[in-house]
Amino acid sequence: MQLRLDAADRLVELVEERRGPVLAEEAARRLFALRSAPVSLARSLLADVVEADARLAWNGDAVGLAAPLGGELLLEQATYVVVDLETTGLRPGSAQICEIGAVRVRGLEIEAEFETLVDPGMPLGPDVEALTGLSNRQLRGSPPPALAVHRFLAFAGDSVLVAHNARFDMAFLDRETVKLTGSRLASPVVDTVTLARRLLAGRVPRASLSQLAWFLGTSVQPCHRALPDAQATAEVLLALIGLAQERGARTVADLSALSATRTRRVWDKRQLAFGAPQRPGVYLFRDRNDEVLYVGCARDLRARLRSYFRSERLRPAVEAAVGATDRIEWRVLGSELEAALTELRLIRELRPPANARVSRPDRHVWLRKRGDGVVASSQCTPVGPIRSRRRAQMAARALLAEEVDRPAAALPRLRKKLAALSDERRFEDAARLRDRIDALEHVCRDLDRLERLRALERCLLVPAAEPGYTRAFFLAGGRVAAERTLPPGGGANLEVEAGLAAARRAGDLDVDELFLVARFLRRPPPEMTIVPLEREAILAAARRAVVGHVH
Repeated sequence: MQLRLDAADRLVELVEERRGPVLAEEAARRLFALRSAPVSLARSLLADVVEADARLAWNGDAVGLAAPLGGELLLEQATYVVVDLETTGLRPGSAQICEIGAVRVRGLEIEAEFETLVDPGMPLGPDVEALTGLSNRQLRGSPPPALAVHRFLAFAGDSVLVAHNARFDMAFLDRETVKLTGSRLASPVVDTVTLARRLLAGRVPRASLSQLAWFLGTSVQPCHRALPDAQATAEVLLALIGLAQERGARTVADLSALSATRTRRVWDKRQLAFGAPQRPGVYLFRDRNDEVLYVGCARDLRARLRSYFRSERLRPAVEAAVGATDRIEWRVLGSELEAALTELRLIRELRPPANARVSRPDRHVWLRKRGDGVVASSQCTPVGPIRSRRRAQMAARALLAEEVDRPAAALPRLRKKLAALSDERRFEDAARLRDRIDALEHVCRDLDRLERLRALERCLLVPAAEPGYTRAFFLAGGRVAAERTLPPGGGANLEVEAGLAAARRAGDLDVDELFLVARFLRRPPPEMTIVPLEREAILAAARRAVVGHVH
């Protein structure tokens, strides 16, 4: 069952990406990883997927998108069924429905009501009993969830479904509907929470049902029982439809657009990622003025870009960037390593607002003496650079001037002092010193690691974007000293010599690139080969890499 639902989602994405119907043979090959599929076989394989999903429809021997339900239906001509559920918990699967209430609205007038208790097959928790006033005794003998939902679906028919915080109620109804019919609910859904937030922005502090009922003066007050809450929601809906009409909404599609959540509005931008290849690379989110809002890198550009339009767990800055994105630019590269280095350099060059947390060389600090103490300074010294200014400042407060050249040597003294403060019950002083010791330990680890990396001399070989070519990164002197593309055959000799010559020249330390490369050295991806900075070793590894990539 779940496989069929997942296949339907993938098929919808494929049709949307092609911007039109997809031949059954191609759709079957893509969905079921077939080398070939005659049209008769393809249609039989896809039949259950297409027929079980209201978003899809046959167009001859091709699969396309069905006409949107209720798209051109006028608001005053639509039939709405406002539903509210009481449940034993918050998650479908681990919790069950224990009451369903619904109100049918036709011609913008309340027409009929539906109410049933449900036997969830599990005991109600004390919190649910206290909230709803329901008891296990009352529910005993009521219809099970499957039968109760079946009766509700018969009451609802093909009406527009409405709920307050619709995502919650629809998750429970969808679960039972899939069990009954093998497919999700096909009806258009309007969420009065998001609709109220849009239409009453600044006029109500919250969009809770009780707050809206009070603000709009409904005749029924919500009380955490299904039917009264559905009745209150129906009155809220009628008031909100009037406000939506004042804003120019005419159809159910207009109302659905107004009630779309942030996730839904971002999902509607997913076409910006259509055409992205399953290759490593970098991507840039650009706004309508073509300004870069965010830069990222990926091992698989298609998968990464699609994830932005499906996830609800984005950093606020990235979420804002996705919401303002008008165009996505991507650049295909040969490897994840090259993509990560390119991303870092683009962020330094462009400084996109959503990448503000990325370390920048102009913010690095060093530890140096000042009087009897130690400070974090932008002046270069042998102790640094340190990428976190805040951590460096806390570490500096723990050090004496004579300890600045060997910060780790101060740790035994500081730990002994911390123990003494704890024994004296000076807990605030002890907590302050503990934080400084923690910062100093982090700084010492980073400095030790930096020292080891500065002495490292290696060549990292990865595939280039051009087939048959190899990309070589020469690591020496605490930086990526050179990057060369090695062609197949004898032409690689000259490129390797140029890379080795650049590695022998002195250059500026680049701590950010060094730490980035160190991540790949700790866990090399399968396509990466690491060899010493020796001409023959590099050439031999490049030849083996080309053969491996061909096979």
